[in-house]
Amino acid sequence: MTEIAVDDGRTRCDWAQTSSVLYRDYHDQEWGRVLRGQVALFERMSLEAFQSGLSWLIILRKRDNFRKAFDGFNLKKVAAYTNADVARLMADEGIVRNRAKIDATIANARAVLDQQVNLSDLLWSYAPPSRPRPTTLADVPSITPESQAMAKDLKKRGFRFVGPTTAYALMQATGMVDDHLVTCFVPPAAAA
Repeated sequence: MTEIAVDDGRTRCDWAQTSSVLYRDYHDQEWGRVLRGQVALFERMSLEAFQSGLSWLIILRKRDNFRKAFDGFNLKKVAAYTNADVARLMADEGIVRNRAKIDATIANARAVLDQQVNLSDLLWSYAPPSRPRPTTLADVPSITPESQAMAKDLKKRGFRFVGPTTAYALMQATGMVDDHLVTCFVPPAAAA
């Protein structure tokens, strides 16, 4: 598959005006679309944590490797990881090899299972009321009261590497908020 996107004449969010097909397709088909389900949201939460300090494009390019390395983000399997699994992940060149982020992913799987919380319901409980789409990227916040509350609650429950900025990025990526620009061709997501 070619990595270079050709101009298709569609108006996208400024950040998605890119030459990368992978990044553009992510914007067009996934970002801001309603996503529910424990495994799907655990994966997205984990990838957002791995992205912290890096380009999202790096994570997209490695996403299939992350899925293989973390057993499809199966909560029970990841929660049962041992030091041998951490060593295996640290040696895996197909993922981001950051010990703190690997440890956080394992701890977060355990937090979900220990509390017997439905991760989808928990995260979506912080979705703010619908609001108009932003006009420019300058109108898009990096944190909100809801993302601060989500991060605080997650930390209290034993989750790691999900601060208010990462929580807000998760909210954007999974359709809890619609931050596509008003000029973007992507239609508004259906009500959750």
